[in-house]
Amino acid sequence: MAEMKKSLNFFQLLALGVAGVIGSSWIYTNSAFFEKYGAGGMIFGMALGGLLAACVALAYSQLTTQFPRAGGEVVYSYVGLGRRWSFMTGWFLIGAYLSSTAFYVTAFGRLLQRIWPSVSGVQLWEINESSVDSTVLLIGVLLTLLIAGMNWFGVSVSGQIQTLLFTVMILVGIVLIFTALLNGSPSNFLPPYAEDVNAFGDTLRFIVPGMTYMAGFGLVASLAEDANVPARKIGRVTVLTVIVATSFYCLVLLSSAWIHPWREVATMELGTIDAFTAAGFPMLGWAAWSIAILGLATSFLGLFMAISRIVVAMGRARLLPGSLAIVDEKTGAPRRAIVLTAVLTVVLGALGPGAMIWFLDTGGIYLGMVWVLMVIVATVLPRRHPHLKSGYKAGFLPWIGAAGAVLVIVMALWPGTNLSLQWPGEYIILAVWLGLGLVLLALAKPMDEDAALTELLGEYKAELNAGLTGSAADSGDGKQ
Repeated sequence: MAEMKKSLNFFQLLALGVAGVIGSSWIYTNSAFFEKYGAGGMIFGMALGGLLAACVALAYSQLTTQFPRAGGEVVYSYVGLGRRWSFMTGWFLIGAYLSSTAFYVTAFGRLLQRIWPSVSGVQLWEINESSVDSTVLLIGVLLTLLIAGMNWFGVSVSGQIQTLLFTVMILVGIVLIFTALLNGSPSNFLPPYAEDVNAFGDTLRFIVPGMTYMAGFGLVASLAEDANVPARKIGRVTVLTVIVATSFYCLVLLSSAWIHPWREVATMELGTIDAFTAAGFPMLGWAAWSIAILGLATSFLGLFMAISRIVVAMGRARLLPGSLAIVDEKTGAPRRAIVLTAVLTVVLGALGPGAMIWFLDTGGIYLGMVWVLMVIVATVLPRRHPHLKSGYKAGFLPWIGAAGAVLVIVMALWPGTNLSLQWPGEYIILAVWLGLGLVLLALAKPMDEDAALTELLGEYKAELNAGLTGSAADSGDGKQ
């Protein structure tokens, strides 16, 4: 059985993880959030949301250290909860990540249109009051093919490109932060809340959206088999990903409220971009816009890679056709999974951003479900296989994060909250995706459990067997 080439170093894995979290729209939509929650509500709520996500990431660290295999969550749930829950985990992740990559198909061209309105063509169709432009769609298709091409020749090329883009994005953010610190004023930020509001309440209200901003850190687990890094350090990257992403979000957002009065930023169209331009730094306004471009590109690349690895893991356990698990022996690239990911991305992306908003909203529910399942697995696994050792003991903290994930799900499903799904479209999409998953699960021919675990775990299957046969085993030997 061919496996992934271990080509990613520690920094490349971190870059892919953080880039999977940091998107693009936050850099120019923060003005609307400032207006709704106040600068303090958004920034402090983001920090607390990141803290809850880090609690969940502790469970991922424990599991990744034990089984650093492609498709992470699919593997963990198969070992801890069995075939059915493993399928649902993979299906939820594909739905969540695919909604983002499909959104990027037209989002990239529309982002270019904000600066160059001439980037436009024929209006092809309209869905959910949002039209699809032929030129914008063509740009998105070409971008998808470029992303697929990077992955076609192995993870090494993708890792190097991602590291470069990630480094540039971080450096631009640092320039914005220090410029605001040196040229801005605390009076622009203070008081951080609007008058006559419940500051504590506004902060709490943004914790749930703040948690959704952290979605994507799980791709570290999906790419673990591609990493030429000891398992213990891969687990460390998972938590570090959330910490770095949360810090980047909060500090760049704070810079836009420090360089220019946040109450004025709240009335602007492009948030941080307009804030630096209005403060007399038009070049830095362009720099902030570049973060949006870089964030979209890096997130697209990272999530695209994650989907293909999830497909591979599901193929290995025959939760999807086994042919999708084939890995090119020379490059270590899962080329069939890459083609499937590209096709699904383009087909869904062609529906346009209006339809993709529906998918993105339901994707938050899928990720919340996966977070809860991973916390359950991290709790169950040590009891079922006590001989398995991990470099991390998550303790009770992941359950705090899981409670936040449950809150996300409840607020999305409950009508009338600020995260409620749109009726009836998004509820229909949710039902269809779950129904399609159940149909595929029923049609999938069950694979012998021992054979499935052999495919999923590779060399780590021996450690699992050691406990099942009652022999003493030390899972840390040579792998921590």
